[in-house]
Amino acid sequence: MDPQEVLQRFKLHSGGGTLRVVSPIDGSELSRVQETSPQELAQIIEKAEHAFKKWRLVPAPKRGELIRLFGEELRAHKEDLGALVTLECGKILQEGLGEVQEMIDICDFAVGLSRQLYGLTIASERPGHRMMETWHPLGPVLVISPFNFPVAVWCWNFALAIVCGDSVIWKPSEKTPLTALATLSLFEKALKKFNASLDLLLLVVGDSDLGKPLVESPKISLVSATGSVSMGKAVAQSVAARLGKSLLELSGNNAMILTPSADLELAIRAIAFSALGTTGQRCTTLRRLIVHKSLYDQVLKRLSQIYKHVPVGNPMEVKTLMGPLIDQRSFDEMQVALKEAGSQGGHVQGGERILEEKYPKAYYVRPALVTMKTQTEIVRKETFAPILYVIPYEDFEDALKMQNDVPQGLSSCIFTNDIREAETFLSARGSDCGIANVNIGPSGAEIGGAFGGEKETGSGRESGSDVWKNYMRRATNTINYSKELPLAQGIHFDMEEK
Repeated sequence: MDPQEVLQRFKLHSGGGTLRVVSPIDGSELSRVQETSPQELAQIIEKAEHAFKKWRLVPAPKRGELIRLFGEELRAHKEDLGALVTLECGKILQEGLGEVQEMIDICDFAVGLSRQLYGLTIASERPGHRMMETWHPLGPVLVISPFNFPVAVWCWNFALAIVCGDSVIWKPSEKTPLTALATLSLFEKALKKFNASLDLLLLVVGDSDLGKPLVESPKISLVSATGSVSMGKAVAQSVAARLGKSLLELSGNNAMILTPSADLELAIRAIAFSALGTTGQRCTTLRRLIVHKSLYDQVLKRLSQIYKHVPVGNPMEVKTLMGPLIDQRSFDEMQVALKEAGSQGGHVQGGERILEEKYPKAYYVRPALVTMKTQTEIVRKETFAPILYVIPYEDFEDALKMQNDVPQGLSSCIFTNDIREAETFLSARGSDCGIANVNIGPSGAEIGGAFGGEKETGSGRESGSDVWKNYMRRATNTINYSKELPLAQGIHFDMEEK
């Protein structure tokens, strides 16, 4: 597929903008887009607030109809948008298409949700009284999305926020603004079919400095941000300073415990996809393999062959399973991590730059397999690159301790056919992550479940389950339909009029 054809279909051909967008595939310029000026931010916030005040009055099932129309636009343009994802962030085409499918899936979920924004009826201790919970739209929501999932993670938030009655301001990564612009154009088509002219989705394009005044604005009811721990801490402090609400999805240092009873064929496939998918640039990438010593040599031998021969190259080509790193900075950070691993007793296989002659401006690497005797400091740190640390264990309790002994707490898994090990892993004394899987890798989450983690991974959840509550405010209501005024807790407060 020709890159210019894809850009032309979304009318994203190079213009006179100030932000240069480069494809990690070959380092070529895809387009130049217009950045949002600092002066425009106040106007954007005002538009979002104005749209919210009107949109919150629309019945939720009607709001769901808009998301249904948006989902139809995504279906009609899945091939083109998936190709644009690949062009802009470098993941293989199947993953680019999969990301758009994830958008479609969350739209379907949100449409059903629009008729299920339920509250509770609560038993009152006072006769002639009824208590209940009601849920109301929250307000303008800011979504800060990452380069590695330029549209899916945003859509987890957007689809739910819209059916919950909120407006959305979107600050995409400055590395991937084209997919955001293309998605905005599809939503505008849906809005037109819906016969509405509200500013329900407003785009802010530019570097991270533009996010600061948005995060600090008291008119932004919720800030949902995905990115690094340092970014998350800055966002959390700014939002907390104004007693606002934040939803943070930050780093992951995900492990697999591979036990003696495991189905090894199943595990090897899961390791390959989880560790190599998206070139190791997923928050749920498998980064630590904690393998029983009885399997260690066998597993290492098989992984060594996979790592040597996995097809690395242009992600637009069908045979490719691993594309490029996003940029030179990612490559440099990978090299620093591998050097540190070597100095801490690790043995490194792979990790070198390849295809440099063919793509001198791009950063393709051979994935790195690093054997470690223990879990050292570099292993406890997340490096956003295809590095898999392999560590042996002997006692299951030690494996659990190692799994949890990192600052991050996003995703985890165990491969075992021992029910005691599986149930222990899922119990309160097992994995301390927000996602804990049995006989499936740590990546590839479905939209139906709540997504997120603990510790330095952040706070809150995105996507499915009851995550919709993030985007609404709760009110507890008590209705007195009696002729008396009994007080709670049996309190008497009798007043005599004089």
